Amino acid sequence: PPRSRLHFYSGKIHEVDSCVVAVLGTDSAVGKRTTAWKLVERLEADGARAELIGTGQTAWMQGARYSILLDSLVNDFVAGELEHAVWSAWKETSADYLVVEGQGSLMHPAYPGGFEILAACRPDAVILQHAPARAEYDGFPGSPIAPVERQIEAIEMISGRPVIAITLNHEGLSEDELGAAQRDLRARTGLPVIDVLVE
Repeated sequence: PPRSRLHFYSGKIHEVDSCVVAVLGTDSAVGKRTTAWKLVERLEADGARAELIGTGQTAWMQGARYSILLDSLVNDFVAGELEHAVWSAWKETSADYLVVEGQGSLMHPAYPGGFEILAACRPDAVILQHAPARAEYDGFPGSPIAPVERQIEAIEMISGRPVIAITLNHEGLSEDELGAAQRDLRARTGLPVIDVLVE
């Protein structure tokens, strides 16, 4: 939209009484949007009203009704546009759940898109998407991915909200390796760990 129609952060996010869930990731291009759509589909199948808040071009093209394109916004308006998208979805649909698609990763050296989402959307809970076979940030050889535990700690410290589950991207893993990765992450974090494309 033209700059005259963009929104600054106002605090109206505090009016939202739907459950807001952010799907963040440990890397870029790790499956956050797919997991967010799967969560919306499952919530609707269980009888809840749910909306996806898209934050990138693909979710918008896939038909997410409440979408912004984070990487096309002037930085001053990022928090306000995120807030406005969540608030508008709540105001117009009275959805039980608003699922926010993450961008990048909180600790990514080039795409730290989770900061604005945590600050502006004020999620009640966070789901963390992770690709266990990746050792380095996608497209950035020599930049090791921060351990999952450290990323959970950072998310919870910044947001004051819990990471409630880990969802997996099974790229590069056999079925046995995926099972082992699930068991390992469950033991290390105490969280439910699933691959939404498998289970």
